Amino acid sequence: MSETAVPSEEFSEGTARAIAVDDLEGISLDDAIERTIVEFEDGDIVHGRVVKVDKDEVLLDIGYKSEGVIPVRELSIRQDVDPSEIVSLGDEVEALVLQKEDKEGRLLLSKKRAQYERAWGNIEKIKEENGMVKGPVIEVVKGGLIVDIGLRGFLPASLVELRRVRDLQPYIGKEVEAKIIELDKNRNNVVLSRRAWLEETQREQREEFLENLKPGEVRKGVVSSIVNFGVFIDLGGMDGLVHVSELSWKHVDHPSSVVSVGDEVMVRVLDVDLDKERISLSLKATQSDPWQDFASAHKIGELVYGRVTKLVPFGCFIQVAEGIEGLVHISEMDVHHVELPDQVVSVGDELWVKIIDIDLQRRRISLSIKQAQEGGEVAAEYREAFGEHQYDAEGNYVGTYAYTTEFEPETEAQAAWAEEFQLNHGETPVEESNTEA
Repeated sequence: MSETAVPSEEFSEGTARAIAVDDLEGISLDDAIERTIVEFEDGDIVHGRVVKVDKDEVLLDIGYKSEGVIPVRELSIRQDVDPSEIVSLGDEVEALVLQKEDKEGRLLLSKKRAQYERAWGNIEKIKEENGMVKGPVIEVVKGGLIVDIGLRGFLPASLVELRRVRDLQPYIGKEVEAKIIELDKNRNNVVLSRRAWLEETQREQREEFLENLKPGEVRKGVVSSIVNFGVFIDLGGMDGLVHVSELSWKHVDHPSSVVSVGDEVMVRVLDVDLDKERISLSLKATQSDPWQDFASAHKIGELVYGRVTKLVPFGCFIQVAEGIEGLVHISEMDVHHVELPDQVVSVGDELWVKIIDIDLQRRRISLSIKQAQEGGEVAAEYREAFGEHQYDAEGNYVGTYAYTTEFEPETEAQAAWAEEFQLNHGETPVEESNTEA
């Protein structure tokens, strides 16, 4: 015998409609049956037991004169469902009365709309209390996910995780918790944020992580994203930013030229802002400082070889090592008066220069073409190829070099020097006579 269903007002009070035996005295059986049948109105919520499950509909015994019919489209907020996946024979089901009698005389019911009405009441209360909702992900749609929370809740892709997720398919069927950030019953609009829930639940963890992170520490991390102004590094608890200026000792046009997403890197903590929950990191601080290296390996008065990188009204810049440029002031370009730098050199020229000053604190190197022409001690990195001084075996000054294919090396040191530049540049140095003062 199935349980008699009653309108929601009676059911919510935990009462059941009953007919006393004395009430049946003196009436016919048909009248008695009629008196036990509950009358429903469209919109009422009723309860009953599943007595039949077909592919197109489910029959529900609600104690009415005929069984209620739930069409498959009214079973679930999920689309294209198999009724047998939603209900089974004997299940107690709550449904909303759609129509007391259709053209075939059937009582039409909707399980999903009853669920919808119940859900709205619960969700509104949860929203007021700033609580959480939980439900399975049932669909991937444009821009995000649909979560079954008794109704269709929209979870934007940007709010699924702490960082934006590109592939949403793995979330299908997964139970997720989220906060309600937008609710509009008139528009049937519910917007969720799992990120807000994650941020709330992870706040204590973040605070602890930040408190334990100290400036100067070196941490291992993974490149999580690349933007124009720098790189975000996942430190295992939070992301920190390596500004583009902290990526390398060399000039960086774009961060993607230095690292790729997924790279494991070692970074130094520069600053931890507890209030803003921001971490500033440096990649170059974990690398050897080329200025320190250059200053340690060279001294004032040494000759180094470099390439002209830029001409300016007051002189020219010459790259003398990877990431190191020095300035030749116009007064140090030639023994003669020079009006414009291009009277002496052009961008791309390679030549000897003498170090006349190293200012490590300001990261500046002063160079001289004029003094290099006087000769001097060659920097250590060039000695194997050229020799210790810029003089030949007879004590004559060798001079500076330009490059053509007509050079005939006269000494073993010069031959080695020529071979090195032929390999590196596809050219051979040619000896030039020294300019008379």
